[in-house]
Amino acid sequence: MPRTHEIDALPFVLTADGPEVAWHYRDGTLAAEAPPRSDLFVDPATDGERPDAPRLLGSVTGDFQLSATVTVGFASAFDAGVLTVYVDEANWVKLCFEFTPQGRPSVVTVVTNGVSDDANAFELDENTVRLRLSRVGRTFACHASTDGTWWRLVRYFTLVALPVDAPARVGFLVQSPTGPGCPVSFSDLAFVPSPPSDLRDGS
Repeated sequence: MPRTHEIDALPFVLTADGPEVAWHYRDGTLAAEAPPRSDLFVDPATDGERPDAPRLLGSVTGDFQLSATVTVGFASAFDAGVLTVYVDEANWVKLCFEFTPQGRPSVVTVVTNGVSDDANAFELDENTVRLRLSRVGRTFACHASTDGTWWRLVRYFTLVALPVDAPARVGFLVQSPTGPGCPVSFSDLAFVPSPPSDLRDGS
């Protein structure tokens, strides 16, 4: 299976990282099946083995916005489709469309600076949402939208391991931490080489 992928809407090549899965790109949609027990989360309460999940990443220099409509075939707790910035095995961010233990689709963010945190933003009644991950200098912002027009800010933070002038490895991740796997698709892919004009006004 190919390790690299060129996608029309993105001005950088994506390279597979982490556990192997078959990534497919067809008719403007990127898709993969999350493998069983795949995850990328370092529980702050434990010092156990670090899990891993398949990623498709490209290198981006400077400010940007990466957005996609994320659709997940939810089945088990924490199944998710994710936009990510991945620095190394100890530092990353995940902007997730994730299934809660209560069986609800939810927008969730995880920032890992050595260990992970976990922040649930809001729940939805459908299995599709639009996500946007942006870089603004030394900071990052996570937004979500239910209509593709109004963007709700759900996280604003920095990755301490990523210098302000260093390229970011940005892209997509699929996970199924507790279950047998789940299908994930990313459609309406868009990339803008500049940050949002205002992180908090819904634009």
